[in-house]
Amino acid sequence: MEKVYGDTLLLDFYGQLLTKRQYKIMDLHFNDDYSLGEIALELNISRQGVYDSVKRSRGTLNRMEEKLGLVNKFTRQRAKAIELLDKIKILNKSNMSTEDIEILSFIEKGILQIIEG
Repeated sequence: MEKVYGDTLLLDFYGQLLTKRQYKIMDLHFNDDYSLGEIALELNISRQGVYDSVKRSRGTLNRMEEKLGLVNKFTRQRAKAIELLDKIKILNKSNMSTEDIEILSFIEKGILQIIEG
């Protein structure tokens, strides 16, 4: 499951760097959950051709991530935002002024927007 999530993120971040054909195959496989055989039928190519394309595309996406690190940066920032949100939720708000609670609520909503994209 984690690998598929990682592949999906790589495709989201770097997919436009693939050829249209490679992107279509990867999109069907990871976003639409097609099997290699289903993709082969859909695109009228061999299952081996689909497998080779997925393997090459994964290599391309992983090389881009090694060079740019955008997915890693995104996942670290998202984890930090979730950590901050958790800290806000456990704050004792009973001693805070109404204005401080409103500010905290504004910050919490902003962090949620960051997490949800």
